[in-house]
Amino acid sequence: SLCLVGEMAIPYYTGRVTDWIVTEAGTPAFQKALWMMTVFTVSSAVTEFVCDYLYNTTMNRFHTRLQSTVFGSILRQEIGFFRASRTGDITSRVTSDTDAMSEALNQDLSLLMWYLMRGVFLYGMMLWLSVPLALSATVALPFIFLVPKLTGKFHQNLAQEVQESLAKANEVAVENFEAILTVRSFANEGGAARSYEEKLQETYKLSEKEAVAYAVNMWTSTLLGLALKVGILYYGGRLVTLGQVSSGALVTFLLYEMQFSTAVKVLLRIYPSVQKAIGSSEKVFEYIDRMPKISPSGILAPQDLKGHMVLKDVSFSYPDRDNSLVLKGVSLELHPGKVTALVGPSGSGKSTIVALLERFYEPQKGQVLLDSRNLQEYEHHFLHQKVVLVSQRPVLFARSLHKNIAYGLGERSREEVSQAARQVGVHRFVARLSHGYNTGRDHCLPSFPSHDPTSFQLIKPVQVVEEDISHQIPQRLCWPLGTESGKGLKEILGAHFSLPSCLAFPYL
Repeated sequence: SLCLVGEMAIPYYTGRVTDWIVTEAGTPAFQKALWMMTVFTVSSAVTEFVCDYLYNTTMNRFHTRLQSTVFGSILRQEIGFFRASRTGDITSRVTSDTDAMSEALNQDLSLLMWYLMRGVFLYGMMLWLSVPLALSATVALPFIFLVPKLTGKFHQNLAQEVQESLAKANEVAVENFEAILTVRSFANEGGAARSYEEKLQETYKLSEKEAVAYAVNMWTSTLLGLALKVGILYYGGRLVTLGQVSSGALVTFLLYEMQFSTAVKVLLRIYPSVQKAIGSSEKVFEYIDRMPKISPSGILAPQDLKGHMVLKDVSFSYPDRDNSLVLKGVSLELHPGKVTALVGPSGSGKSTIVALLERFYEPQKGQVLLDSRNLQEYEHHFLHQKVVLVSQRPVLFARSLHKNIAYGLGERSREEVSQAARQVGVHRFVARLSHGYNTGRDHCLPSFPSHDPTSFQLIKPVQVVEEDISHQIPQRLCWPLGTESGKGLKEILGAHFSLPSCLAFPYL
């Protein structure tokens, strides 16, 4: 407000100086006006600097919190959400859409707020100087704001379509990068490039339509702004001729009118960009507001968990395949202190049983019980500390081996991490690496001996090491099964490690 007052004062004192020149007023009055203009100019510049600094700092913080909120909301969704949604779509919402939204808010919204307040103050001063001139500008305002609103809505819809098309193109790129071995083995690099080019062409066609809509919106805004300026200048000249306003008031009003026209022009130019940001933000807030389609976790965290797991008459189908039952009336019991091997051909539902025991999904029928209590009654972190999946195909995150081993456990000492690695037989391998436990993922993976499947198999037990070292998967549970079958161990689930219930899936 102080900045606006300073800017409003400059045209006002310019008009006063004009009146004093015409009426041949004394030098003191003239000097006083110049001093007031100087004071208001400096004050306006200082307050504008402070406002810009505070606003940009706030918007940068908002951008960081927005991306963090969207990412956290997506992580809370059920596993079925990730099966039904493309990775490119999800990634685009977290990165591209939030960036576009924050950039528009940081720049365009700032200008929109600034020139909106500026226009209000200017119009108030115009009314104070000459009501007839101000009313002549008011007559044109409905046309100036209505037409851009209609074209801006059309532009907003096209902007959303462009974002969705770009997400589909990103998905094609991601799936080809992830399946690069398949692409290379079929010598289909050209086909992959063509499929990506086709998606880009679809995006390009939508972008052309968006560009036309934007140009129409800008042309309409410019034409209406010019018409407003010419009309007010013409009517103002008539009033001067009739002697209804003084020369100083006329100069002041003309300066206000020029600034008002600029404010209106900027508002009309920025409004479509803000509309575009709104279109990009719809999916972002849809993800933020989305509630997971799975029962919320409970608060149960008993100290004396035995590890007795039961699948009772379970029927289940994946969310994206509701009509195809993977499990139908399956019952299974895991006893503490025993290893249970579940053997079956590919696609028979072995991995699905593990997903249900891990509570990645909930069965459509039946119950999954741990110590006679439904899994949803247990606290989320407690459950996944006690029910742990060990995969032959582990995921290494972009961090050091030390942090990968202690993943999900917070800060752990090097002694605890190395002791866990010794338990599963990978300490010697890690010790041979150039940076030991500080080795990053990219330097670690090429060092794994590809001919030894247990090297990959055994890194996962280290990743899921329990907070209590006594709760680690014993090495003797992994190696005998793998060596006997000659093909390695696919998955092991430990329900409790002090009295372990273990479900093993050897390859057939």
